[in-house]
Amino acid sequence: MTPVELSRTVLHAVRCAVDDGELSVTVPERVVVTEPGPGGCGDFATNVALQLARPAGQPPRRVAEILRERLVGADGIRDVVVTGPGFLNITLEAQADPVTGLVREIRDRGAEYGHGDALAGKVVALRVPYEVRAEVVADAVVRIVATQGGRATVEHAEPVNLRPVPAPEDPAPLGPDAAQWALLHPAPHDRPRITADHLVQRESNPLFRVRYAHARIRSLSRNAARLGFTAEPGPVHIDRGNGAIDAHVPIDADVVIDTGINTESDVGSTTGNTPHPLLTPLADHPRILAAAATHRAPDRLARHLVTVADAVLPFLPCVLPCGEEKPSAAHRARLALAEAAGTVLAGGLSLLGIDAPEHL
Repeated sequence: MTPVELSRTVLHAVRCAVDDGELSVTVPERVVVTEPGPGGCGDFATNVALQLARPAGQPPRRVAEILRERLVGADGIRDVVVTGPGFLNITLEAQADPVTGLVREIRDRGAEYGHGDALAGKVVALRVPYEVRAEVVADAVVRIVATQGGRATVEHAEPVNLRPVPAPEDPAPLGPDAAQWALLHPAPHDRPRITADHLVQRESNPLFRVRYAHARIRSLSRNAARLGFTAEPGPVHIDRGNGAIDAHVPIDADVVIDTGINTESDVGSTTGNTPHPLLTPLADHPRILAAAATHRAPDRLARHLVTVADAVLPFLPCVLPCGEEKPSAAHRARLALAEAAGTVLAGGLSLLGIDAPEHL
């Protein structure tokens, strides 16, 4: 069961409790599941009971117990424990591998991973001033709203309802990709920086990290093909003791760039109950897209892409075999996970109107 599937299962439990008259609330559009916090247990946790308690007129723990009764018997769930004021801590069946399931879902949906129906049938009317940043933000919002089943229209009329802080100068000299990023990455209330920093190919430049991560992933796929293997979702095991995570020189020299990023970071192991560092940002992508569409905030998507890139970059050196290693199921699984991150990065950049390079 993937985090997205678990979120839908919890949402179904809420609907059932409402239909049975045990909860008198408006069913939320979505439920967020995360890794358990301090004092929690299991594989995932959700605070949906705390969110519903006030409108339901019941104590949070009572709401949590109502939902627990419906979740315990659900497919793929082994146990549910209520902790603290009303957190639901969910343990999945032992055979469930959230990373494998998530990677399969991303591979199946491709560029449409994260698309939903949060705005299905709705028309979002954007009224913007004659200003370059407002135009660029509105253009991105149109694409993002479409991912959630809605339709956005743009016009220059009063009263204006989309007015980000204007750019201090013309961003055109930065080039199309850097100009888009310079205007979309900051929050709407922040003044964008129109500087050459957006062109620097170093770790300090978040746009570079995102595009570099995508280019590295595409390079790994090409190099894997030359070694005679392709991606196949499966458990991702990483063992620093065998040298599998040592940095190595990719075959494609055109993507070897000194970023200053520490490629020998300990990315951990996914054995046991330890979640892979990429699990949360990849699983969170549908929620981020829905929030960006609902709040007309492409900056949320831009910052999320930075999070995905920063999570995947330390993982990439261990994807391909090193030295005398032969390609194995572990390498195929690692490549599948890396390609899933690449799919999210490419899809997000496209929605922002920015090119996702094959080479960098």
